[in-house]
Amino acid sequence: MSTLPVIAAVDGSDDSLRALEWAVTAARTREAPLRVVHVRQYAAWAQPDVLVAGPPDPVDDPVLDQVRTYLEGRADRPVTEYLGLEGPPGAVLPGLGETAQLIVLGSRGRGGFASLLLGSNGMAAARDAECPVVVVPRPGREVHDAPAVAPGPRVVVGLRVDSPDEATLGFAFDEADRRDARLHVVVAYPWPAQSWAAPGGFAVADVDQHAVVGETRALADGFVSPYRARHPDVPVDVSVAAGDAAGHLVAASKDAGLVVVGRHRRRLLAPARMLGSVAQAVLLHAASPVAVVPPAPDQD
Repeated sequence: MSTLPVIAAVDGSDDSLRALEWAVTAARTREAPLRVVHVRQYAAWAQPDVLVAGPPDPVDDPVLDQVRTYLEGRADRPVTEYLGLEGPPGAVLPGLGETAQLIVLGSRGRGGFASLLLGSNGMAAARDAECPVVVVPRPGREVHDAPAVAPGPRVVVGLRVDSPDEATLGFAFDEADRRDARLHVVVAYPWPAQSWAAPGGFAVADVDQHAVVGETRALADGFVSPYRARHPDVPVDVSVAAGDAAGHLVAASKDAGLVVVGRHRRRLLAPARMLGSVAQAVLLHAASPVAVVPPAPDQD
């Protein structure tokens, strides 16, 4: 059985070259082939009903030629293939996830990544791809209120104790193991606690915060325990904090190698795929690369 490739989506920009470097390392550590993909946008009014017309000849693609030259002669380069496609990238890239173990792309957007909207290439891939998607940010993002952490390589993952995502935890532990890194598990709980109040509003509930913290940590430790057993060499830090999960994950992204978040699961009343507000916020503001992991098929 062949190993599925790591896909690096390139477009000739510096952002995509940074993503390419990340993908080269990911493919090498996974002992997987690297597939470099350039999706050429056609005029939407010329071919409205075609998503992928091709593949075109990659030999005639100057963007792929640039990557060939960039990687030529490198000893760390994995087995590499080049693929040129035509169509809207936001529709073509997610479909490639069916035959890949990872898609990596840069955070390119008009006016910077913070201006991207859902439906842009990165967001569309993270929302719709069948495999995890890693978005590599531009350097220099400032992060405030970063927590004190142990020195050394670190992977960060968000955990919801009321709805744990096995695929996300599994991916994060695997990634930390590959990198010989610590795993920082971030668990947020809402505070102040609220309860229903007549008429139809909310009121602050009389709840012991220390008890909430203790119960949340116990639940988190219980969910993490099987993964600790499977990855005994991965040091794990579990932090429990009040408030917004996205804010804590962004703060923890400073000097991290990767932040891992789960994609929103489909619900009965919302069957369409959704990225989720936490994943969107982390993609927009984290200082480190961000991996968005789709739920396992039996959880989606």
